[in-house]
Amino acid sequence: MERIMVSAATGVMNSLLTKLTVLLGEEYKVQKRVKHGIEYLKDELSSMNALLEKLADMDVLDPQMKDWRNQVREMAYDIEDCIDRYMLQLHDEPDKRAGMKGLFRNTIKKVKKLGARHEIGKQIKELRTHIDEASQRRYRYKLDAILDSCSTCAVETIDPRLSALYVEESSLVGIDGPMNELIKLVDDREQSLKVVSIVGFGGLGKTTLAKQVYKKVGEQFDFQAFVLVSQKPDVQKIFRNILSQIKDLGNESREVGWLIDELRIFLKDKRYFVVIDDIWSTQAWNIIKCALPENTYGSRILLTTRNGNVAKTCCYPQNDTVYEIRPLTEADSKGLFFRRIFGSEDRCPIHLRDVSVEIIDKCGGLPLALITIASLLNVKSKNREEWLNIRNSIGLGLEENSDIDDMKRILSLSYSDLPHHLKTCLLYLSMYPEDCQINVDHLLRRWRAEGFIKVRCGRNLMEEGEFYLNELMNRSLIQPEHRRIDGRAMTCRVHDIILDLIVSKAVEENFVTVVSDPSILVSQDKIRRLLLVYCGRENVMTMPSMASANVRSLGIFGYSEQMLPISDLHALRVLDIDAGNKMMEICDIRKLLQLRYLRILSPTHLPEQIGELQFLETLDLFDTCGIVKLPASIVKLRQLKCLSADCAMLPDGVGNMQALEELSVVIVDESSMNFLQELGSLIKLRRLGLRWYIPDDDYNRSTYGYTLALSLGKLLSSNLRYLQILGPRTGAIPLDFLSSSYHLMQELYIYPCLLHGNPERLVSLASVTSLTIRIQQVTQETLEILGDFSALLSLTLTSEDETTERLSVYSNKFGCLKYLHLGYLANGVMFHAGAMPKLETIDFMIKAHSSQSACSHQNLGIHHLSALKVLNVNIDYDCEEAMVEEVEALEAAIKNEASLLPNCSSQHIDRISRQVEMVTEGWLEGDDVMMEQQDEMPSPQLLELQSAD
Repeated sequence: MERIMVSAATGVMNSLLTKLTVLLGEEYKVQKRVKHGIEYLKDELSSMNALLEKLADMDVLDPQMKDWRNQVREMAYDIEDCIDRYMLQLHDEPDKRAGMKGLFRNTIKKVKKLGARHEIGKQIKELRTHIDEASQRRYRYKLDAILDSCSTCAVETIDPRLSALYVEESSLVGIDGPMNELIKLVDDREQSLKVVSIVGFGGLGKTTLAKQVYKKVGEQFDFQAFVLVSQKPDVQKIFRNILSQIKDLGNESREVGWLIDELRIFLKDKRYFVVIDDIWSTQAWNIIKCALPENTYGSRILLTTRNGNVAKTCCYPQNDTVYEIRPLTEADSKGLFFRRIFGSEDRCPIHLRDVSVEIIDKCGGLPLALITIASLLNVKSKNREEWLNIRNSIGLGLEENSDIDDMKRILSLSYSDLPHHLKTCLLYLSMYPEDCQINVDHLLRRWRAEGFIKVRCGRNLMEEGEFYLNELMNRSLIQPEHRRIDGRAMTCRVHDIILDLIVSKAVEENFVTVVSDPSILVSQDKIRRLLLVYCGRENVMTMPSMASANVRSLGIFGYSEQMLPISDLHALRVLDIDAGNKMMEICDIRKLLQLRYLRILSPTHLPEQIGELQFLETLDLFDTCGIVKLPASIVKLRQLKCLSADCAMLPDGVGNMQALEELSVVIVDESSMNFLQELGSLIKLRRLGLRWYIPDDDYNRSTYGYTLALSLGKLLSSNLRYLQILGPRTGAIPLDFLSSSYHLMQELYIYPCLLHGNPERLVSLASVTSLTIRIQQVTQETLEILGDFSALLSLTLTSEDETTERLSVYSNKFGCLKYLHLGYLANGVMFHAGAMPKLETIDFMIKAHSSQSACSHQNLGIHHLSALKVLNVNIDYDCEEAMVEEVEALEAAIKNEASLLPNCSSQHIDRISRQVEMVTEGWLEGDDVMMEQQDEMPSPQLLELQSAD
């Protein structure tokens, strides 16, 4: 089975073993004695890797074990760096140039390879010495025997969650609202068995809330029980706990089956209420529910969990009984915090008020964090500097004390429950500063470059990475910030308190080093992943070569005038410069031959030697300043999967980049014919973004337009799923590329340039979830075609010409649509009963005069849009026939219909001219210059091909 190459548990051991296997193959032709040395390394490291994997499953390690594990992991990093250098020297391609110059260069390369083969022999001897030392320590310390003995004994500890069961009601803050909401879910008149789940990450107060509900309504039932499940449930103990509340079981041991039978017999004809606290898996639920029979007496099961999937599974088939517990409000957070320290907010000293508010803000409404940090501050002096130190340490590893330790133990339960690959991905989030809004696409590409993801179930690496991310969100360890219309996360963040836990574990494992103070770097031996956070222009940090030479991942955030030397970072795989300055000499990037991921904010140029980075998978150049055309050598990047150029032109030869899966946003003008022709050969492309700067005339339609359509047709029949073409209103894109009857297209954005051709071709877009287009004229036929798209969630539809008829949307159309923008349909649209049953947001423009007579006799049917939450209407008053009375009458008619919508909390009806609408679309009529603010275009989009943070 394929293994993950890199993990926090085993370091790069799997990657190293794979490379040693490759070295033994025919391609490298190593000498016989060297081959024996490599085989020895591989065998010894395989044995060590097996022990590392066992150690990874243990929550508590003996100090000797931990020391040995750390040394072996670090050794594996060093060995892989050595092997990488050797493989690079031997894998240098021959110079294909003819003549003496090519012959001379190839001769030099052969001499270097001979030297490399000799050098690796010496390196293998040295590496063997290090491995032998590690093996001897393993047997000298009897680590295998210690491991076996540890696996048979359990360490008894006090469960820090128990205190939540015995909180005095008078000390609770902000619980009344959630408690009443839950009681409504539990205490209804439904007679069938009902399961209610409380879900949220650790420390939000799920247990406390469940206990209060239990106290309030428990006595209304014939039987009630409250049981704690925990991470590794003992089902026999759980069932004995419940049954002991019915009858005396004594000390006699009973089988699980007998306990289940006894419970079912007792509960089958009773109205019971059972609280199952802290359940972690569906497997545990499937066993526990066997003892809780379904009956028609109004029985209830209330459970708490940190896992969203577990919550949904336990409540199935009911879909409205999952209660997502929310953080405390700002007011309740202040009340809890100040009461714990001062008794009330009024008694807080003036000099501590502002820092207290900042600490409260960092706790993010997490009751556990507020209580814990308040307890920590309670034993501190009321010195402002001490409080500032506590504030600054949140998110960077809080100081140790018993309360902090208990909090970390509670939060660590979620971390311990993760499989190894998700632990690795979670720890990597410490490579982002606190309060950072993390772009999901950037994160997934970095995981890919680091080797954290393995392919399974037919998904590619990015799809599998998104699956990992969703699992972390379901476990409430990551919070989505912004979502696409289909529910997928665009950005996410980590709660500061969770980040504090992640950072402390990442530092403990030497997985990530977070630096905002230059003195910290000096004390580090070897840094593998480094986050530099610049706090201001005055902040200057240096990277000592001894500490930084082994860095594999470097993230830079903030602003500094300082230039960072990077030419010596030979092991670097990931370089992410999210900084508003010229952080380094850009030409030095060509020396980073192991680089897989390169993202630079506001680069001014790229060196021609960029093509030498043969392992590069992602090149993300956001907000390019002065880069009009990318270097010609970029087409040599044969492993490049993602190229985001942000409005630059590509050189000829793009057809050589066969690994490309994402390409955006490329300028296409009248010098781009070769690019358009080669584009069709990039059959792995899944995302494509273009800026179309070709004037619309008959010649250009028959040449550039035809070539584009031909290439897009090839891509659509292959893997293309997301297409974005931006161009002026005077531009036009042919519909001919939609000739295929079947394709995988999910999102199409062609705007505001015209999509011209036979509208019947739109039928082939039936699989899209998001569609943004401007066509010559929207007709009833257009709505009939689009209305049958069963997957369509978002539609932005604009008509170039005025509609000549009143359009209608009938009850069997647009069944899944959530967002609708209709741009200038002069005669409006009539929404019939049952139309667009899931529509939440509508934005349209209507002409006052042409709609007036219709409105006097019949309405627009807006009141039929029963799920509508947001209504935005622009009334075009810029026409000769429209009178003030007509505009006012139309406004009144729309407001009257909107008043009948039960969920429509946001209503905006404005008077506007069509010229203004063109500006909001991002273009002026006849203007070839795109407006800077692309996000003002009328769409919730979705594509995020340029994906900025």
